[in-house]
Amino acid sequence: MRVSPQYRRLYWLALVLGGALATLGYRLVDLQVVQHDRLQQLADENTVRKITRVGMRGQIVDRQGIPLAISQPAKVVCADPTLIGGWRAAVAAALAPLLEMDAAALGQRLAGREQCGKTNLCRYVVLKRKVPIETWEKIKARMAQLEVSGDESKLKAQERAFRRNLRSKAVFAEEDEVRIYPCQRLAAHVLGYVSNDVEQSGLTGIERAFNSSLRAVTGWRVIEMDKRQRELVPYRDEDVAPRDGVNVVLTLDAGLQNIVESELAAGMAEHQPLSASCVMVRPRDGEILAMATLPNFDPNRPGASAMEALRNRVISDMAEPGSTFKIVTVSAGLDVGAVTLNDIFDCEHGHFFFAGRTLHDHESYGLLSVENIITHSSNIGAAKIGLRLGEENLYKYIHNFGFGARTGIPLPDEAPGLVHPLSAWSKVSIVQIPMGQGIAVTPLQMIMAMSAIANHGWLMRPMLVSRLVDADGKVLAEYSPQTVRRVAGAETMREMVKALKTVVTREGTAPQARLEHYTVAGKTGTAQKVEHGQYVEKFFSSFVGFFPADDPELCILVVMDEAKDSHYGGIVAAPVFHAIAERAANYLNLKPDIDSTPGVNQSLTVVEDGGVGARGQKNN
Repeated sequence: MRVSPQYRRLYWLALVLGGALATLGYRLVDLQVVQHDRLQQLADENTVRKITRVGMRGQIVDRQGIPLAISQPAKVVCADPTLIGGWRAAVAAALAPLLEMDAAALGQRLAGREQCGKTNLCRYVVLKRKVPIETWEKIKARMAQLEVSGDESKLKAQERAFRRNLRSKAVFAEEDEVRIYPCQRLAAHVLGYVSNDVEQSGLTGIERAFNSSLRAVTGWRVIEMDKRQRELVPYRDEDVAPRDGVNVVLTLDAGLQNIVESELAAGMAEHQPLSASCVMVRPRDGEILAMATLPNFDPNRPGASAMEALRNRVISDMAEPGSTFKIVTVSAGLDVGAVTLNDIFDCEHGHFFFAGRTLHDHESYGLLSVENIITHSSNIGAAKIGLRLGEENLYKYIHNFGFGARTGIPLPDEAPGLVHPLSAWSKVSIVQIPMGQGIAVTPLQMIMAMSAIANHGWLMRPMLVSRLVDADGKVLAEYSPQTVRRVAGAETMREMVKALKTVVTREGTAPQARLEHYTVAGKTGTAQKVEHGQYVEKFFSSFVGFFPADDPELCILVVMDEAKDSHYGGIVAAPVFHAIAERAANYLNLKPDIDSTPGVNQSLTVVEDGGVGARGQKNN
């Protein structure tokens, strides 16, 4: 049967249309199903943007509300390389000085290759974080006035539009924050510092210990842009508000902290030690009012300081305490009834042989009462009290006073000190430890032990944080003083205070610590350093004391490491204690407990205290 020409044409037309429809169907399936995920990703990269909404990290303030660490709004400066095109060099040259970046490195970043791999697909590149608002305003102005070659009046509309986008949209910014320490180096070791990334995690100090509370909760917003890079508000999918971090209120007083640091600096200038540290505590509740170590650092720029300056020596450095540890020995002897303040010990005129070792005193002391052993800081007297006390009693009271365990201060990297178990004591330990050898303590442990004596025998946990407060002033958590234990009876502590008062008299080892209007009770220490298991001619010099002695308001410890002109605590550390205590008493307007008499000669004669220990080391 012969098919007519019109049917043949109709057949071929149907065949062509069917093929076209089949091809179109295949293509639609390929685009909508097979390549859907890849194409959707490409579309989202061009039109969808997730904007981080940054909350502010909580503040750290002192007990008076003075800000010590704050966060301020900043910008993340970003760029869209697809809107920059061939003008990378010009943009890099214009922005490099403002961003404080190398122009060549900035040009590479503007290419977008590091972030996306393909320049034409990358529309979001971070140029720099933590950019101050003022700098961002300058960047916008600089971009708006960006000069590019060619007479723009003769350009095509498309090229003119490109240049408008280059100036107004190619560089943009998102929300960010920058951490600022307005008092710079003040209390740097307590505050710590944060990382420089988006999270701003605390790395040291309170910033690290309370990072989870201080850290803000980040919000975000997912938006869709049109071809002119304007937000299509009806298509905003997600909008989560950020939440600011919690404020931390410290027990520190910025005024007292400044007094401590300035007087430590004066002591450093005079005696040239490797470092100097000071802690100020309120004995009755364990509140730390000031804590400082020099050299210190600026937490705004921690990388500019040596690693040694970043360490908080008050809590992390362990060393033999020297004669300040005699407060434990004598307290234990009095508390168990092994001695009284009036008991007499023969101090052997400065040489005492025991277990094959010779113990020395600096002076040739003969018969001394227990009280005078404290007054003159006799090593031999302390050793003989230790012998009468016995190993088990001594070991018990060492732990009662908090040595060998962390104090629990809310700061990272606290050292526990070193107290050997009784099974590891040598024959000579019972005479070495009572005078502060063969044991290692931190400065914080030492001041908390002295504060226990000032607090009628109650050892307190050091308190550094008072409360946590939200941005609206609502108290979320409040911390109360915590009693650890009673270390000795109240009567024992009264006897100790009586003995410690004599240390700052003309007969004692620290007359330069005496105050005109307040009775001071304290103890000196000069501990020889140990290097590679051997005692060397390097010393820690210290003084720890409290006042008014019978109703203490402040307990202060001053430690100097390797003072150049003298190593005696009574000469090096006691005058710094005096300067700090005098200024602190005026600052706090403390009521005097001494009526000074005009015309009395106030000149003091310094008695070089202490002696040479069992291995030739000097203690005081």
